[in-house]
Amino acid sequence: MDLRRVVAQAFEPGGPLSDAVEAFSPRAGQTQMALEVASTIEAGGVLVVEAGTGVGKTFAYLIPTLLSGERVLLSTATKALQDQLFKRDIPRLMAVLGVAARVALLKGRSSYLCLHRLEEARQCIAPNDARALLQLAQVESWAHATRDGDLAELEQLDDSSPVIPLVTSTRDNCLGTKCPQIQSCHVNQARRVALGADLVVVNHHLFFADLNVRESGVAELLPSVRSVVFDEAHQLSEIGVQFLGQQFSTGQVLSFASDLLRTGQQHARGFAPWDRLVSALQQAVQDLCQMMGTRTGRLAWRDGLPQGVSQAPWLETTQGLLDAMGASHNALTAVTDVSPEMTVLKERVRGLREGLTLFLSDTESGYVRWLDLGQQVRMVHSPMDIAQAMQSRVLGLDGGETPGKSWIFTSATLGHDATLGLFLQSCGLESARVLQVQSPFDYPSQAAIYVPQDMPAPADPGHAQAVAQLVAQGACVLGGRTLVLTTTLRAMRGIGAALRETLVGQNYLQVLVQGEASKRELVARFCRADNDGQPGCVLVASASFWEGIDVPGDALQLLVIDKLPFAPPDDPLQEAKAAQLQSLGKNAFRELQLPQAAVALKQGAGRLIRRETDRGVLVVCDVRLQQKSYGKKLLAALPAMRRLESPSQWMEALEALTTPSTTDPYWFSPPW
Repeated sequence: MDLRRVVAQAFEPGGPLSDAVEAFSPRAGQTQMALEVASTIEAGGVLVVEAGTGVGKTFAYLIPTLLSGERVLLSTATKALQDQLFKRDIPRLMAVLGVAARVALLKGRSSYLCLHRLEEARQCIAPNDARALLQLAQVESWAHATRDGDLAELEQLDDSSPVIPLVTSTRDNCLGTKCPQIQSCHVNQARRVALGADLVVVNHHLFFADLNVRESGVAELLPSVRSVVFDEAHQLSEIGVQFLGQQFSTGQVLSFASDLLRTGQQHARGFAPWDRLVSALQQAVQDLCQMMGTRTGRLAWRDGLPQGVSQAPWLETTQGLLDAMGASHNALTAVTDVSPEMTVLKERVRGLREGLTLFLSDTESGYVRWLDLGQQVRMVHSPMDIAQAMQSRVLGLDGGETPGKSWIFTSATLGHDATLGLFLQSCGLESARVLQVQSPFDYPSQAAIYVPQDMPAPADPGHAQAVAQLVAQGACVLGGRTLVLTTTLRAMRGIGAALRETLVGQNYLQVLVQGEASKRELVARFCRADNDGQPGCVLVASASFWEGIDVPGDALQLLVIDKLPFAPPDDPLQEAKAAQLQSLGKNAFRELQLPQAAVALKQGAGRLIRRETDRGVLVVCDVRLQQKSYGKKLLAALPAMRRLESPSQWMEALEALTTPSTTDPYWFSPPW
């Protein structure tokens, strides 16, 4: 079969897509990408594609992979995107193309109901915790009807629900072949289906976790597939370094302690002083947390110790924790024949002791360590990037690769220039073929960018208040329809509070702040604002809202970014990468920090224009964009939006957004 020819026919006017997909129209960039993917599938090799917003990259890689008839592994960034591909995009295209294929969805353990842990979950909830008991009752009712056991089916169960850890298993607490529910296990069932499927949809977290521990089935799948597609590939490096290293946390210890007390009293009461053993673990964790004081954020490892921590207290506290875990291990060794649960607990505490011991040894070359301090103490030992792992353990460049296998990496944002050098280097893909497909949107007529020159510098204490004043001004003109993206949670909270204070008494506007509801609920409320009699909406968010949200149409017309998204200079991973570059005689700011900021800025700006009919204004409240020499490079990374030079032009642009667009290619008067 000539795959390129068949793929080209699918995208032609009068082809299957134009006949069956509503509002489909051929796009040169989409067809170009699809043909390059087809060529790579036929010939093998590695293809990296940056497909701008609006290209339609999902169809561009799905159609060639479905028509190829090859076995395919598809990995994307989140479970939500997995569900979208599996439940909507893939079935739709299979019907359109007349393709019959076995498709499977594979997620991590924490996404599936564990029937054995469900039986014991009620013992773990306090009798007066009405909310948790209600949620557990919902899970119990659903458990009788579900076929797949995927908790995503329970839309009323939020990801942060305390019930989820009680009714799901982890690699540490799973009983494996000794589980009484093994024949009905939803995790095993999902793996069996995946191993027999033609197209398997996974996520990057699962992919890299399994690459490290080879536990979920992905590593078993990888040698048998002929094509591998990584969608949202810009997240690969960040996700990969999390899972290719090792972690130890006080949360893991406390979770073990809770299971030890419950299981010990249930299966081996009287064999050991379980309550005293648990108290010793809890006290050791408390001592470690108290030693860290009120510090938060990340602390780099320096000279064998976390930054700012004295050697004597560190060694004393960690030894106390090792001793407490050792006592639990000894007690469990004597009762492993009592029940499978006791054996699993023994292996868990052994693994925890080994994990903590790692952080008392020297850091190996190519790795970086840090402490993450927040609600718990988390120790991280991570590679600086995923390049070596990708080359040797994924692409098989150590000589074990499958001849003819194809690898496709794609995202809307992979770099800030034509080389995509930062992405290629961090993922070990320097020898890949690179294709950049520009967005089909007419940015000069659809969007404008404004950098207010009277804005205080980002470090100025009055910056957040000034951003809030500007946002309030714009939102009042538009009746809401405003998204504010911040670079820190502190700025998010400050701007959100200042906005509410500024807009108090104006009932036609509401301010939503990330964290007050789930991401899904916040985006849904934002999209339906001003359409069902509800007040217009201003959404203030950070972190995950910089990407992965789609608000097309007039619901979003003003996007405000509080400051340039440079990574924190004291971040341990950034420090280690910068030091490595400097040791090679390179400029860390130019080679690392500036490209990263450009990609992040491009990603955030991509929330504004999502369709050919969208219109909007991007405001970047950071005077460095115009005052610093590097500002030109950051602006060049953005789509070619029209520039607004003054407050009057900014207000004119907003006023123009309140009226329907016309046939005039410019929706407001040009600034020249």
